[in-house]
Amino acid sequence: MEAMVDSLGIQWQLLVVQLVNFLIILVLLKMFAYKPILNMLDERAAKIKEGLEQSEQAEKRAADIDVESKKALEEARKEGQIMIAQAKETADNRREEDMAQAKKDAEALIERARGEIQLEKDQAISQLRKEFADITIFAAGKVINEELDTEKHRKVIDDVLASSNLKGTE
Repeated sequence: MEAMVDSLGIQWQLLVVQLVNFLIILVLLKMFAYKPILNMLDERAAKIKEGLEQSEQAEKRAADIDVESKKALEEARKEGQIMIAQAKETADNRREEDMAQAKKDAEALIERARGEIQLEKDQAISQLRKEFADITIFAAGKVINEELDTEKHRKVIDDVLASSNLKGTE
């Protein structure tokens, strides 16, 4: 075997030294490079895992917030519809009250106008009676050519007019 190793050009002393050097380098690399690199990779993996967990939590919170905002929006929409319905009902009630008040005011105005018309009618009839009595007394005085007692005859004419058909026209 030595001949075969010599024929290949391998020197066993050099091979042993190289093997020892390789093992020393391997031990040194393991102590000074491999462990720190593995620790750094483990830390990085832990940070990535933590970041993924935080990302999942953030997604979960965002989904929860989205659900809550949709609920709040729906609740606000319902409250808005209720407020609109209440405002409409209030407006309807107010309109009915205003219409009833306007009708009441119109009826009062009509009644007051009727009262004023009746008062003016009564005053006109009274004035007409007075003038009729004056004309009648004047005409009777001309017919009989003497002066008549105006107050006495006016009372007689008023009594006649009160009992006549003119009373029914009041």
